Parts: sequence; structure tokens; C-alpha cells
Amino acid sequence: MNYQTAEQLSAMKLHAMRLEYARQDELPASEDLPFDERMAMIVTAQYDARQRAKTDRLIKLASLREPTATLENIDFDPIRKLKKADVARLSDCQWIKNGNNLIITGATGVGKTYLLSAFGRAACIFGYSVRCYRTTRLLTDLTIGKGDGSYNKLMRDLVKPDLLILDDFGMKQLDLPMTQDFLEVVEERYHHQRAIAISAQLPVKEWPSVFKDPTIADAVLDRIVRNAYRFDLKGPSRRPTVEHQPADAGDDSSNANNYTEEK
Repeated sequence: MNYQTAEQLSAMKLHAMRLEYARQDELPASEDLPFDERMAMIVTAQYDARQRAKTDRLIKLASLREPTATLENIDFDPIRKLKKADVARLSDCQWIKNGNNLIITGATGVGKTYLLSAFGRAACIFGYSVRCYRTTRLLTDLTIGKGDGSYNKLMRDLVKPDLLILDDFGMKQLDLPMTQDFLEVVEERYHHQRAIAISAQLPVKEWPSVFKDPTIADAVLDRIVRNAYRFDLKGPSRRPTVEHQPADAGDDSSNANNYTEEK
């Protein structure tokens, strides 16, 4: 291996190219490959490494609530009323490029956050920027921002990402200032044709009850629901149930062993 070439690759931070160059140099069979083919393999190694690093960075910045969730691992049990074809149609994330929205509703524990995170991760893999927030926490931060001067910066940050994920919408009724802030976020993203993905326990028809002002509710729903793809998940809660020993179980080791075996 040419030492100077290896050092130059390192100096240019082309570490994957350096490693592939070294790998080929240590593999005698590589000598039988044409120069163009070997060079293509070296360049591909660097390109793939850059893509992986970019994806990892986007996923980290997204702050997904379930960062390991993937569309490939979704459970399509018929009881969930989740169709493979519907997920597949959105899996290329063109809906994000087109500025469409995504709404996922269902009872607590049915997997709304997982599905949101899976689409968020898929978006990162396709190179889209993503940010994820719990809705009430975000609106609280906006309220605080009005007092400490960070409101405008936070609002700008909410417009920048290609996909804004708002988890757990509608957990409580929003007061008038929060209602206005929510409209501001939705309006800005609508104006810039940026996608929003929302999860909620409430069915969409009950969303107006979340807002204090019905006029604002109409404005928000018009901008979100009208061009949104929707999933309404069914079935029992998917969260694990913790089994408890009886209160009088004490410290008896045999009871502990039985407990472990039963689980």
C-alpha cells in the first residue's frame, strides 16, 4: 500500500476510501480486477460511508420517541386494521416531498408512536430532515419562549425540517394562547408546503374540542386534515403488562423461582 496515498486520503478525511484501498491491497485476488472496477469499489465505499453517517446524523437530530422503529418491523396483525398496501404507498416518503400530512389515531398503546417513528426514520433514510415533539411540551416551550425571547427562534426551527412530528395531540384542551401558537406553527408550515405527522387518541371528528376558539380550530383542521393520509389503528394495547407477586409473597426464594418460570 502506498504510504503517501494512504496519508493523503486520511488528511482529506476519506477514511472509507483508505480502508477499502488497504483491503484491496491485502487481497491478492484484487490484482486481477481492472483499474476502473477497483476504483469504483473504493469510491463506492466512501459514498456509502457518507450516506450512513448522514442518515445517522438525521436520525439523531430527529429525536424520535422510538428511534429504532422501522417500517419493516411493523406488525400487520389483522386486528390492527393496518393494511400493508397503505403503508407501502407511503414508504417512499414522496408525501413529505409533496407537503402532505399524516394522521395516526387510535386508543392508547395501539402503536401510534411506533408507526410515527417508523415513518420518521424512513424519512431520515431518504435524506429528509425530521423533528419530533410531544405536542403539549412543544406548546409549553413556545409559551415560555414568549417570556425569555426564544419564541421567534423556536418558531423558525419548527418551519425548517421537511417533516414535523407532533406526538400525543389532544391530550388536553389547549388554552387560547396555546391554540393561537398551534395555528401559527401549522400556518407557517402550510405556507412553506412542509409536511406534518400527528398522532392522537381522539378521532379526527373530535379534534375541534381541543381548541378554545372554534374559528382557529377550523383554520387548523383545514390546513392539516384536508391533505392528510390517515391511519386509524385498532386492537388492544401493545404495551407489556407487568405481572406482580402477591403482597404477602415475602422473600421466599422458591416463590421467586416460580415467578421467574411463569414469566
